[in-house]
Amino acid sequence: MHADDLRLIGIAWRLDRLRWIPSDVLTAIVTSEGVCMWPSAEGEPPLAQTDQQLADRLCGGCPVRDECLELELRTAGTETAGVWGGMTDDDRRELHPHWLRRGERIERGAR
Repeated sequence: MHADDLRLIGIAWRLDRLRWIPSDVLTAIVTSEGVCMWPSAEGEPPLAQTDQQLADRLCGGCPVRDECLELELRTAGTETAGVWGGMTDDDRRELHPHWLRRGERIERGAR
């Protein structure tokens, strides 16, 4: 097992506390409290050379990163795109199988 796998497993376990929150409640939380949901003064996303830099700058300090990440994994799964929950789409695709193994999600299957 690689260090990155351990990091992703840790994130999946951290998100497990959100598994009982309905998706519509998560949507309301993310859209009302998510930093990226508020229009910036500049009207443009922060400058970044990589997707990870964009994720760090766009999501840095956001109080609902985990809720955003959980919601994106639920709704988009491996078809995820963009920056959500402070992670790039490639990172979320790598996280997805670990996320599915947590709690009862493995029994429900991918959605």
